[in-house]
Amino acid sequence: QVQLVESGGGLVQAGGSLRLSCAASGILFRINAMGWYRQAPGKQRELVAFPTSGDTTTYADSVKGRFTISRDNAKKTVSLQMNSLKPEDTAVYYCGADVDVGWLKRCWGQGTQVTVSS
Repeated sequence: QVQLVESGGGLVQAGGSLRLSCAASGILFRINAMGWYRQAPGKQRELVAFPTSGDTTTYADSVKGRFTISRDNAKKTVSLQMNSLKPEDTAVYYCGADVDVGWLKRCWGQGTQVTVSS
């Protein structure tokens, strides 16, 4: 059974930093990509940072230059370093993984809350 467990969320003041981590377990197949989405109250889930092809990562325009994704393939982990946080970054952040089960199946973690106070 695929499990993605996020950690590192919390409450931070505007301008501060947080680092989110996600660890995958129970995955017998190859993970094609791991990344991050977020969902703010009353809004749809949106991409934050997710690998597209090769070494290319797509970042949301709103986080470019402030957020950085990193991945450890051997450990099946992905992290998101978030700097210069803004109140509008407040959301539940979800780790996602595309698992190659013969086709790419998107799996999700349970989410971790990030709250940025002004």
